[in-house]
Amino acid sequence: MREQLVAVYKNHAGDVISFQTSGGRIISYRKALQEAEEGTITGINIQENAAEGDTLHGSFESQSFSALPEYY
Repeated sequence: MREQLVAVYKNHAGDVISFQTSGGRIISYRKALQEAEEGTITGINIQENAAEGDTLHGSFESQSFSALPEYY
């Protein structure tokens, strides 16, 4: 069964650094990107950006993770 992201963890500057999955795992941003590419995690889109590298975006209306609970 594929997991979804259910919460975001941010650093003191407000940058997303990790996520909580529907399975209860806490994974890094890079791990979430990898699992999204593999299809293990659903509900997110990968946006390719040559200058900054690939980035994750929620696949909901706002295309951000602002709809998820935030933890610092």
